[in-house]
This record gives sequence, structure tokens and C-alpha cells, in this order.
Amino acid sequence: MSDIDTFTENLRFACATRPSISQICREIGINRQQFNRYISGEARPSAHNLARIAVFFGVGAQDFSLASSVFQTRMMRPDQRRVDGGLLLEGLPGDLPSLRRHLGYFQTYHFSPSWPGLIVCSCARLLEENGSVHVKSIERIRDAAHEIQQYSKYVGLAAFLRNRIFITERSVSRQPMMSQTILIPFEVHQRVYLRGVTMGVSWRKENLPYASRVIWRHLGTDPDKRQVLSRCGVLPENSRQLPATVRSYLDAPSSGILSVPENF
Repeated sequence: MSDIDTFTENLRFACATRPSISQICREIGINRQQFNRYISGEARPSAHNLARIAVFFGVGAQDFSLASSVFQTRMMRPDQRRVDGGLLLEGLPGDLPSLRRHLGYFQTYHFSPSWPGLIVCSCARLLEENGSVHVKSIERIRDAAHEIQQYSKYVGLAAFLRNRIFITERSVSRQPMMSQTILIPFEVHQRVYLRGVTMGVSWRKENLPYASRVIWRHLGTDPDKRQVLSRCGVLPENSRQLPATVRSYLDAPSSGILSVPENF
């Protein structure tokens, strides 16, 4: 059997483990007509598309070249990622084509109990890798009044479901912490700003959990990175560095920080 025939047979078996071809194409983000050519044996996917298909089915790209009996055994083997993550990982990245519209760099703004009365400005990036949308964030704080210089990095994953972006991140440190953010566009056709709520744990103030309004401003896919980083820090609520939309959203009466008391 030729390589193309082996690949086609294995792909057909993999597809048979899912409810429909339409769902597979939608979740991977591959055109249905093109995917049909893979299934029929008329064409073979590029290395990039093959990697995305493999990630979706929980196997390696090279596994599609295995003998059908070996491939089927490997397909039916429990995927440790899915065993550990269960349905949580099934939801990532959700509606990938819709999430792709928001890829790029962002300037982010939110309140934090660690900096009372100030707005924390950070930077984040949404990027696609192997069929998943990863999040990378940097928080650089320079608080001269308290002689504090803080530099934190976060990594995570994003999902798009029902016009909401769900983000889960962890800090890159010896004692990592988790944070969650839910974002939604201001309007259907407006993609510059994303607004929502972020939840985390304060590294000051007795490490209390908190929730705060957050707003992300899209900067494109290739902004001046140094300029983006230079804006990071803590800013007064009336700072001229805050865009009007950011100031208006965070200045709402209900935008205060919600925290959990230590003796709750």
C-alpha cells in the first residue's frame, strides 16, 4: 500500500471516531472541501495542516504513516492529555476561525488590590501554534514610591465560545499562580477593544483572591515591542496615557475590585 493510501485509510478511521466531518473541519479550522480531498486520497495535507490534524486527534503527525492496524491501536489508546484534562481540553480552542480574528498583541488594563487606586497596564499576545491559541503576557511594574520593580511572565491557553474569549494563564515562577480572564468585544464589528473580567490572587495584600474589570486594546500583529513594553506599569485613573475608552470603561461605578476576605 502506498503512503497516500496508508494516510487516507488512517485518516478515515480517525474521522470515524468523531460525530461528523463538519465538526472536525470546524474545530481544526480547515476548509471542508479541502479536507474532503484528504479523505478521498486526492491530496495530502501540508506539514502545517497535518500537524493540526494530528493534534486534534491526539496522535503524532508521523503516526498517519503507520500500518492501519498499528494506527488504530494507537488511536484507541487513552490520550493522557485528555485523561488528565477531560472535557476541559475538549473546549480548547473552541471556535478557532473566530478566535483567529483576535490574534496579535494587546495592551491590557485592570485594577489590582496590590496597587490600590492605580490601574495596572500590561501587554499580552494571542498566537496560534499547532491548532491551539496560546497566550503570553508580561507585567512590568515600576513603583518608585514603594521602591518596587516587578517583572512577571504568564503563559496559557485561550478558547472562543459564543462570542466570548476564555483565557487561563499561569505565572512563570517557582511558585506559579493561576488566573482566569473572560473577554467580549464591545460591538460585533469592533475588534480593537475587548472588555471583561479577570480573576486572580494578589501577590500582596495577604495573597487574597480577587476579581476586577479588565479591558484589552488590540495593537495589531507586529507593533513596536519596545514601545508596548514601555507603556507597562501602574497608572493613576486620570492618567493621560490611558485611552479614553479604557478610562471610561474602568471608571464605571461597578468597576471596583471584588476580593474575598481572609476570614471568609
